Amino acid sequence: MEEVKCNCEGTYKEILEKYDRDKSNLIKILNDVQVKAGYIPMKAQQEISEYLNIPMAEIYGVITFYSRFTLKPKGKYHVAVCLGTACYVKGSQKILDRLKERLKIEEGETTPDGKFSIEATRCVGACGLAPVFTINNEVHGKATVKMLDEMLDKIESEDK
Repeated sequence: MEEVKCNCEGTYKEILEKYDRDKSNLIKILNDVQVKAGYIPMKAQQEISEYLNIPMAEIYGVITFYSRFTLKPKGKYHVAVCLGTACYVKGSQKILDRLKERLKIEEGETTPDGKFSIEATRCVGACGLAPVFTINNEVHGKATVKMLDEMLDKIESEDK
């Protein structure tokens, strides 16, 4: 997969300077970086480590603990399939399997063109609509493999 470059030169310093050099600001800083860059690049982690005087391992631990944060850029269209109990029982695994087959990537990966990324989630809070998948946080309930294919076809035809 080709590396997606973040056009964020100089922005980490700008983010850091909004906060005191207090360890309690780590999550706020990580959140600002995530919003700005779409993920937490290594360069940002290094700058945060130096600014807050926190070991890189501790920063990595926080990033990987919270599902909000990611170490890799997500695709333009981030597709998440709910594998919570209600969705799983109603067939969401088939939807996830089809998604991986069609996009030729695994969970947590992004297509080489940067267009799509896949995530398996545990619950999106729409159990009454199970099974559910989301595309850029837009919920699609009572989902089927056919519905997924139709949504992807639509995106691909509109985004050329």
